[in-house]
Amino acid sequence: MQRIIKIIVPAIILFIMGVFFISLNKDVNYRTNSLIGKKIPNISLEYFNENKFYQKDIFKKSNYTLINFWASWCAPCRAEHPFLIKLSKEKNLKLLGINFKDKKKQAKIFLDNFGNPYDFLAKDEQGKHSIIFGTYGIPESILVNKNLIILKKFVGPLSTNDFNSIIEIIN
Repeated sequence: MQRIIKIIVPAIILFIMGVFFISLNKDVNYRTNSLIGKKIPNISLEYFNENKFYQKDIFKKSNYTLINFWASWCAPCRAEHPFLIKLSKEKNLKLLGINFKDKKKQAKIFLDNFGNPYDFLAKDEQGKHSIIFGTYGIPESILVNKNLIILKKFVGPLSTNDFNSIIEIIN
C-alpha cells in the first residue's frame, strides 16, 4: 500500500504542476477580430427615453454607423469623447451611442457637459447587448456599413489613429 502511495502522490503532483505550467503559456486575451466581416445580430435596443427601436431603422439612414459603448463613470470614455464630437460632423456616418450600465441622470449630465455626438442614443442597463456585440469592456466602438457588416472594431478609447482609420473608411 505504501508503495502505491509513493508512486501515485508524486504522479498527481507532477500532473498538477504540468497543467499549471501549460496554462501559463496559454493566450487568454479576448479576441474579437473574428467578428470583422460578419453581420451584426438582429437585436432590439431601447432608446435612452424607454421606447424600443430596431436596428433596421437606424442603419438604413447612413452608409456607415459607429456603435459606441460608453458610460459617464468611464474615464477613457471622456478621453475619446472629442473624437466622437469630430466624427459626428461627418455626413457619411451616424453615431449610435449605447450607454452601458449607467444611471440615466449621470449620463445626461455627461452629455450636457461634454456634448452629445450621437444621432441615436440607446441604453444597456444590464450589459446584455454588449455581450451580443462581443464587447467586454468600455469604451468600445464598432464600425458597420449599411448592410450591417462589421468593418472594424475598436477596443478601448478611440485614438488619433482610430479616428483617421474611420475617416479613411467612410470617405
